[in-house]
Amino acid sequence: MLEEDLGVSLPKDFKEIVDAYAPVQVNGHLSLSHPATERWNFAERVRSTSHAWSQIEWDEGEPEGDPRVSLGTPDLAFGTPDGLIPICSTDRGEEVFYAPRGAVGQGSLFIENGEGEFFEYSFSFAEWLFRWLIGEEVTGPGGSAFYPGPVALRDLPMSPEERPETRYGPPRGM
Repeated sequence: MLEEDLGVSLPKDFKEIVDAYAPVQVNGHLSLSHPATERWNFAERVRSTSHAWSQIEWDEGEPEGDPRVSLGTPDLAFGTPDGLIPICSTDRGEEVFYAPRGAVGQGSLFIENGEGEFFEYSFSFAEWLFRWLIGEEVTGPGGSAFYPGPVALRDLPMSPEERPETRYGPPRGM
């Protein structure tokens, strides 16, 4: 339903990761929502976040790393096939967007670093996530969030009273 509303398919690898793990917080920072939950509903998050970003009036020369240049569009749009679709975020203020028309129509990711600066990455969500987990700066300069050891996954609570435990992946040798 969301993809029909957006007029575009979301990346297959992103959907597979969300279906397997979300709603979850990864390594204490990155949150992934799921479309089949009421409290952490991905479709509602996309709609509300797109609406919020659409309300921003950009001054001339803003934002840094302006996605419009790469997307070949005069207007910065959110939640549309020719704009940016918010897919996840961190508690540090970083927002991850999927741009279906980025990378010359192959799709790319734009990361807003929480300070109004955008960075484009022309690789899949799974590759971006892997690089983020190993500590590469894939949210902009100074934005790495490396934690040695197993990846920590904390399910997001389905009610205010629920206190989910953190589960860990296998040792990574890091």
